[in-house]
Amino acid sequence: MNQTEINDIISLIKREVVPAIGCTEPIAVALCVSKATELLGTTPDKIEVLLSANILKNAMGVGIPGTGMTGLPIAIALGAIKGRSEYGLEVLKDCDKEAVEAGKKMIESGCIKIALKEEITEKLYIEATVCKGGKEAKAIIATAHTNFVYLELDGKVLLDKRKPSASEEEEEHKVELNLKKVYEFATETPVESLKFILESARLNKAAAEYSFNGNYGHGLGKLLRGDLEMGIMGDSIFCHIMSYTSAACDARMGGAMIPVMSNSGSGNQGISATLPVVVFAEEKGCDEESLTRALILSHLTAIYIKQSLGRLSALCGCVVAATGSSCGITLLMGGNYTQISYAVKNMIANLTGMICDGAKPSCSMKVSSGVSTAVMSAMLAIENRCVSCVEGIIDNDVDLCIRNLTTIGTTGMEKTDKVVLDIMTCK
Repeated sequence: MNQTEINDIISLIKREVVPAIGCTEPIAVALCVSKATELLGTTPDKIEVLLSANILKNAMGVGIPGTGMTGLPIAIALGAIKGRSEYGLEVLKDCDKEAVEAGKKMIESGCIKIALKEEITEKLYIEATVCKGGKEAKAIIATAHTNFVYLELDGKVLLDKRKPSASEEEEEHKVELNLKKVYEFATETPVESLKFILESARLNKAAAEYSFNGNYGHGLGKLLRGDLEMGIMGDSIFCHIMSYTSAACDARMGGAMIPVMSNSGSGNQGISATLPVVVFAEEKGCDEESLTRALILSHLTAIYIKQSLGRLSALCGCVVAATGSSCGITLLMGGNYTQISYAVKNMIANLTGMICDGAKPSCSMKVSSGVSTAVMSAMLAIENRCVSCVEGIIDNDVDLCIRNLTTIGTTGMEKTDKVVLDIMTCK
């Protein structure tokens, strides 16, 4: 692997593994509203937000950091009142009690309108239009949570990237991955170039420990540390992995004002790709280089799978991220490339088909299912046990297995997405 390719992959990881406060879908909506408000130059008295179905699904039931409230209206209001677009997915980090109270009043005034954007193909689409005193500004985010593709003020177009140029498309897709390349990058690149990934360990472990001291979501992570649960599951690495990972998810979905390191636009994916690897490494006494390489392998595997799955789908993201962490754990166990490919196949054979029914506190239960399967898949892999190509969707070629997974998550589950949204909006 030449230096140019190494640099391109490092840049890719740094773009996709970034800090975020709160669930990335409502936070991205707040970011879009914030940008439109900045263009307007004043707090608006009318806000209209149009969203793709997947954004709406993922933003309906999740806690908004620092508010004690759930859902889009408060995220939109705070984006207009206190958001700063320069913060990216930490757009609401300056919000305080006064801003929340002002946000509640804005919601009560009825000035916020939210609707589905009709006839769009993008699964990730946010359009915010803000008005006041005869002035109007518009911002559009599409394809990625911080990717502004359109800006307009009083009818004047300031930015229009809704149809990317050939050079932009080439830039977006120039890093082509496969599992062998992911493995070689993680294990052969000079470790000093990779240590930036340790920040994900620091942030996400801190989020879990913050959750242990509070009461967020369903409290699954905290529960797994109790005497009853320890009596059932044992005081084991396995239980510690589940408790730390689900605790960080509890805090994030419960609206704690803390950052986590996301992966491919999802905080829960970042948590699931990080904490199982971190806890395993710490409890087995692995050195910093081993942890660094395992985290890179985990995060880059998740990024690779998401390249063909897309940022939002009907398939739960924990399947993707936990597949990454299973690879990382297998590497820490001393596994080689063949055994890591076994871990991927074992994961795909087990978890494919788990639906995403929006971001919400119960995501911690799905996360715990994902990471428990990650450990089991790694244990099977290190013993050279693997689901064979005569079983279900598994192929001899691990990259084809990944394509089978992502095809099911996109084409195969396309109708599932619509059915899930119908159920959620008609309750």
